[in-house]
Amino acid sequence: MKLSRRSLLATTAAVAAATVPAGQARAAGRGRDRSLRTGFERLADSGYRLLSGQRVGVVTNPTGVTRDVRHIVDVMHADRRVELTAVFGPEHGFRGTAQAGGSEGRYDDPATGLPVYDTYLKSGQPLADVFTASGVDTVVFDIQDAGARFYTYIWTLYDCMEAAALAGKRFVVLDRPNPVTGRQALGPVLHKEFATFVGRQPIAQAHGMTVAELARLFNGEFLTTPAPLETVLMTGWQRSDFYDASGLPWVPPSPNMPTPDTALVYSGTCLFEGTNLSEGRGTTRPFELLGAQGLDGRWAAAVNALGLPGVRFREAYFAPTFSKFQGTTVGGVQLHVHDRAAFDPVRTGVALLVTAKRVWDGFAWRPDDWIDKLTGSTRVRTMIDAGADTNEVVAGWSEELAAFRRVREEYLLYR
Repeated sequence: MKLSRRSLLATTAAVAAATVPAGQARAAGRGRDRSLRTGFERLADSGYRLLSGQRVGVVTNPTGVTRDVRHIVDVMHADRRVELTAVFGPEHGFRGTAQAGGSEGRYDDPATGLPVYDTYLKSGQPLADVFTASGVDTVVFDIQDAGARFYTYIWTLYDCMEAAALAGKRFVVLDRPNPVTGRQALGPVLHKEFATFVGRQPIAQAHGMTVAELARLFNGEFLTTPAPLETVLMTGWQRSDFYDASGLPWVPPSPNMPTPDTALVYSGTCLFEGTNLSEGRGTTRPFELLGAQGLDGRWAAAVNALGLPGVRFREAYFAPTFSKFQGTTVGGVQLHVHDRAAFDPVRTGVALLVTAKRVWDGFAWRPDDWIDKLTGSTRVRTMIDAGADTNEVVAGWSEELAAFRRVREEYLLYR
C-alpha cells in the first residue's frame, strides 16, 4: 500500500477556542476531568464562536443528539447565535426513516422548516452543486460512526469534504467517540481497485479512529484538493474507552445498528452480507445472529473449538422478519462477547466464514462477489476457497495493515 504524506499545516484552518490546538492534540482526553464532552457540546459551550457570521448547514442523522437526546438541529435552530439555514441527510436520511440503501430525498423538515438536502450516492461536483445551491458558507458534520470501513457515514464524510473543497465551503467536524474504542486498526486494507461507497480509500476494515481523526487522514492522504477543515474535539475520551464509558445515550446510527453491542461485532460479522447466510437482519440482534437453512449445532461447535479470544458461540435458531430467509426458521450461531478488550472482531468474522464453509455444503458467496468489496480485495474469498485456515487468512494482510497503522499514527488526536 502506498500512501502519500502531505502536511496538514497548509490545509487545516487555525483552531478556535472550541478546538484543540495541534500542539496539544495528543493530550486530548487526558487529565483529571474524565467527564466526556462531545464536539457539539464544546461548540455550544463556546457560544458557537466557530460559526459566528456564517450561514451554516449540518450533515447529520438521528445520532446528532445532545446527552438529553435533543437533536442538535433543533437546538441550533432555536439559538439566535447560530444562523442555521440547511440540513444534509445521508443514507437512511436526516430523521432516519429509510432502510439500508435508501434516503429521504429533498424536503422541508416539518419541525424546523429548514430545507433538507439528500447527499446519499452523491459525490464530487454534483454534491458540490448541492452545497452551492443551499447557500451555506460552512458545512458542519456530526454523525455517530460504528468503527468499520464499510459503514457508509465515514464515506459521506469523505464525499462531503471533497465537495466542500470544490464548492469553496468551510468544513467543520464535531467529534464523537469510536464506540468500539480507538485502540488499534484491524483487518485487511482496501485495495484501490475495489473502491465503492463501502470503502472509498485504503484504510483498515476496523480503522480504530474517530471521525475527526479520519477527516484529518482524508485531508492529509487522499483528497486531491484538501478541504478547509476545522475539527472540534472531545474532552474526556481515551482510546481504550468503549461507548458505555461515555455516558452518552446510544441512538441507532442505522436501523440495523440497535446497540453498541452490534457495533462491537459489526466489523467482522458484516462480512456475511457477502454470503448466502443471514447476517441477522430482520431479527432483534442483527450481526450477532448468523445462520441459514441446513445449518445446525456443528457450526457453533467448530468455531468454539478454535478458542477465539473474548467470545463464545451459542447454537441458535431464528426466523428473520425481512431480508434473507424472511419468515423461515434457520439455524446458526449467536455471538456472546465476554471479554471486549480481548475480542478481535475481524479475526472472528474470518473464523466464522472458514468454519461455516467447512461444516455446511450449502455455503456460497454472493454472486456479485460483494465479499470482495467488503474485505477490499479478492484475497479473503480466494484464500478461504483454497482451504486456508483463519491464521493463514489473517496473516495475508499483515504487511498492508502494518503500513496503514504507521500512517494512521500521524493523525491520532487522543491518548
